[in-house]
Amino acid sequence: MRVMSYNVRYPAKGDGHNRWELREHMFIRSIQMKNPDLIGTQELFYIQGESIVNNLPEYEWFGNSRRGNREDEHMGIFYKRAKLRVIESGNFWLSETPDIAGSQAWGANLPRMVTWALFEVKSTGFRFYFYNTHFHHTAQANEARVNSAKLIASRLASLPSGAPVIVTGDFNAAAPEAEAYTILTANLKDARTTAARSIGPNGTISGFGERSGDRRIDWILYRGPFTVLESETITYNEDGRYPSDHYPILSVLEF
Repeated sequence: MRVMSYNVRYPAKGDGHNRWELREHMFIRSIQMKNPDLIGTQELFYIQGESIVNNLPEYEWFGNSRRGNREDEHMGIFYKRAKLRVIESGNFWLSETPDIAGSQAWGANLPRMVTWALFEVKSTGFRFYFYNTHFHHTAQANEARVNSAKLIASRLASLPSGAPVIVTGDFNAAAPEAEAYTILTANLKDARTTAARSIGPNGTISGFGERSGDRRIDWILYRGPFTVLESETITYNEDGRYPSDHYPILSVLEF
């Protein structure tokens, strides 16, 4: 199973020649090229989600915005309908009141959330949980990131014993030194570090090609009967123009 995490960069009018309508088809091509079965996205607006499935009809998607509606950023999850079936799904917010849509806490100035699903592989009946998230981004928000990691770890601990899990996200904290990473990897493995083969740079921030570095803030984590055959940081671009200000990451999991 080919699993991707992709911060798509919201459709900001101030992005100039990198604004969504000028990179939309390049973004679509970046997905077609890597052919993922499952994608966890961040900074996805509803109009972007609809564009992706309109151009790639083999996928379906679902998700709620961080405001609890269709406005603002979604943690959209895309999956190939021929391969995967959604058994159940839901959302919770990274706050002290996680079941209240749009709630925020710990000094965060925006709501942050998780969208999740229980998937079944149609061909085998194998089931696994998939969590997708986007942590707070400011340098002053480490407390929010740490408490968000603790909340997710608590939610994962409440799942049925031994249930396989995959977690994708933009965690806005660099692995492996970040405290949020340490909390989550106490019971999850990092696909980048356990892969039989790693491709591409360690850093996952492209800055549309202008400020890439070594900070790996986008992660694919997992637990369960998975072997990671390959992990890739995808640097696809067209004449120096990039589909997002993050590099998408892809892991190939065998189960």
